Amino acid sequence: MPKLIQFALITAFSLCAATLSATPLAFAKADMAAKSGSKVGGLLVFTQGPAGLSIKGQLEKLSPGEHGIHIHEKGDCSAPDAASAGGHYNPIVAKHGGPHAPEHHVGDFGNVVADASGVAVVDIGIPNPTSNKFAGWDDVVGKSIVVHEKRDDLKSQPAGDSGSRVACGTIRPAKVD
Repeated sequence: MPKLIQFALITAFSLCAATLSATPLAFAKADMAAKSGSKVGGLLVFTQGPAGLSIKGQLEKLSPGEHGIHIHEKGDCSAPDAASAGGHYNPIVAKHGGPHAPEHHVGDFGNVVADASGVAVVDIGIPNPTSNKFAGWDDVVGKSIVVHEKRDDLKSQPAGDSGSRVACGTIRPAKVD
């Protein structure tokens, strides 16, 4: 093989390897199950980096528009209305608010938007809380993530007036293949 082609291949491989190693690996995922008579489903993947938490994935069969999304304190999605998931994850004992408000629950992620066909592409980035009462994002494993029927108004107490829980998924460790 000519030296120029070898150099090009090695350079391309090195760039790809550097890019892959800089990408954080998923540490958890949640398979979303329909609740409260909905047909909502999807998969959400959790990664963490130095700046905070990233949640990516897709939800389907939502009504078009905004829907509140939160981590809840229990990893139990067994109730038909997902009430078994408990309240919002709030280890720092704060008031409910938007994810970038000065005060909010650690599990307050704001809203996702479903398009006219009911699909919401989820791409949420949440900064690390500054409280020393927060153990770290790996603490969300074993809790649940819940999607609500309506928009979270980001201010009503205790949970943003976002209505019924239409999907719930227990956050489980991601398998690394």
